[in-house]
Amino acid sequence: MDDLPVPVYLAPDRYVTIALASVVGGYSQNAIRCKIKAGTWIEDREYIRAPDGHVMIDREGVQRWITRRM
Repeated sequence: MDDLPVPVYLAPDRYVTIALASVVGGYSQNAIRCKIKAGTWIEDREYIRAPDGHVMIDREGVQRWITRRM
């Protein structure tokens, strides 16, 4: 029993790539890109652009979007 490895749990950062957001959030990469292009997800609210221009999804922003009531 003493030789079993200690489990390691990883949690993604608040801001993640579209690819990782797709894995942890359940929307396909295409669906995420469509939400951004259509203006359903707003820059600086559900996603940001990193200094190098990459789109980074704000996991907290998306969680607020999911739970928002109309």
